[in-house]
Amino acid sequence: MATQVLQSWGRVLREPHEAIGLSSRHAPLPMPTVPQTVLPFGNGRSYGDSNLNPGGALLLGAQLDRFIAFDAATGVLRCEGGVLLHTILKLIVPQGWFLPVTPGTQFVTVGGAIANDVHGKNHHVAGSFGNHVRCLELLRSDGTRRLCSPTEHTEWFDATIGGLGLTGLITWAEIQLKRVANPYMDSESIRFRSLEEFFELNAASERDFEYTVSWIDCAFEGKRLGRGLFNRANHAPAVIDTSRVPKGLPATIAETAKRVPITPPISLINTLSLKSFNTLYFNKQWNDVARGLAHYRPFFYPLDALLEWNRIYGPKGFYQYQSVVPPERALATTRQMLQTIAHSGMGSFLAVLKQFGEPPSRGMLSFPQPGTTLALDFPNSGPKLMRLFDELDRIVLAAGGRLYPAKDGRIGAAIFQAGHPQWRAFSEFVDPRFSSGFWRRVTGQISGHAAENP
Repeated sequence: MATQVLQSWGRVLREPHEAIGLSSRHAPLPMPTVPQTVLPFGNGRSYGDSNLNPGGALLLGAQLDRFIAFDAATGVLRCEGGVLLHTILKLIVPQGWFLPVTPGTQFVTVGGAIANDVHGKNHHVAGSFGNHVRCLELLRSDGTRRLCSPTEHTEWFDATIGGLGLTGLITWAEIQLKRVANPYMDSESIRFRSLEEFFELNAASERDFEYTVSWIDCAFEGKRLGRGLFNRANHAPAVIDTSRVPKGLPATIAETAKRVPITPPISLINTLSLKSFNTLYFNKQWNDVARGLAHYRPFFYPLDALLEWNRIYGPKGFYQYQSVVPPERALATTRQMLQTIAHSGMGSFLAVLKQFGEPPSRGMLSFPQPGTTLALDFPNSGPKLMRLFDELDRIVLAAGGRLYPAKDGRIGAAIFQAGHPQWRAFSEFVDPRFSSGFWRRVTGQISGHAAENP
């Protein structure tokens, strides 16, 4: 066992941990001999401290990276918890299958996707990732194993989906994939100039389009407040008009080749660069509506084309802030949030606005609920940014909303507990030897050590 300094994707939080390798899904958990807590650590794509355990140990879950079974006729895949979504796509897309739900990066593990109950651009149709998990194996610190599914150990299944890795280690999982004809997306990009127009576009799109998402400009006040680009798409049909296929569009899996080579001494994202970029991006297409075929990778994973893009925020890193508010308060609350951000002069470079639908999440701590979700990235500028977050917290809380644990690195107990009212019931399923920096912060615990008599 070795000590490693591990960090969140936001690169704000860096802590030394005892890193414990996992040799086999069949082996017992290699628990520390001292009374430390442990936490599974996948590919490190959580933005805050939900995947860190300062003062404790991390189980390197990405080492469990093997496929177990795949039925190409039914689309049922069983794999270990450390398999990346990227690796799954390389296997399944050429055979006519796709992930039923995918977040904005393919470089997350299956275990991490379940533990955070990740969502995608098709929540109004498919719900979140946990809705498509058929079963999983949960390995606890006492050596017990539970086969969990919607019909077996159901309460453990519901706690583990969205359970932030706290209920035990997901050694393997079985998921149901969805049929596709090819790797292309039939997509449209529509320019909108107000929040009202966004909500109208979304309502008109949800019936006919499986995927909907928007980039929104949060750098400006006045007439430019709430403008953006609305993207909607379906998987391309088996028979497509080949004249619409752009030259150079790959016929199968497009691999990334570029990365940010160094961390700049200061953040490349500032007020001047942000306003310039947003103006150019809003006007990137000639017409208000642009239609075309696209490979699935730039549609679902635009940021994956630039590996280690999180370095552009400089040595201090960045925070992501993602909220969801109920439908009846969505328009007024989103406008208030955007006005607050624009007035602060700290607009977000990567601002994503989309709607969650009615499909309920299984997880007790799952983030998605019906309503509007806004995700924002901010360079870490210290106390000034924390004051902005406090203002946004008050707006979200007053609207009956919640924040996303996988994106958080600073909220206190009050807003977490208000937004996730099942947290006390969930805590009964937490393994006594498992913990995280996030969990201790939002429940008022102060130590990374396990109870004396777990």
